Amino acid sequence: MTQNDDPMNQFIEKAKPQMSKLTFGGVVGYCSGAAAKKVGKAIAVLAGMAFIAVQSAVYSGYVAVDWDKVKDDAVAKVDTDGDGELTVKDVKNYWAKVKKILTYNVPSAGGFSLGFMYGLTSN
Repeated sequence: MTQNDDPMNQFIEKAKPQMSKLTFGGVVGYCSGAAAKKVGKAIAVLAGMAFIAVQSAVYSGYVAVDWDKVKDDAVAKVDTDGDGELTVKDVKNYWAKVKKILTYNVPSAGGFSLGFMYGLTSN
């Protein structure tokens, strides 16, 4: 088999236009998004298990929980604009902070956001 017959070489030649658009920022964005997805899933599982445990204790009469106060306190912690609600504006503010941290001093960080979103949504 010659180098021209190698399937990987053929794939690389066909993908050359798309591969030339890959940037370091896009690659690290993808990796960061994939990592955030995994960590987010783990946190969601832990939070869900904690809620199930606490709510089971509430149901059994062992403890009393003021869920309205818990909700209000949680929203107050993550509400960036002080309107008392978790809104799209708050999510955009958090994304701006995260992006600023993750792209600080990263060369060619222009594709970071697209790579991050692709990493979050890919399998």
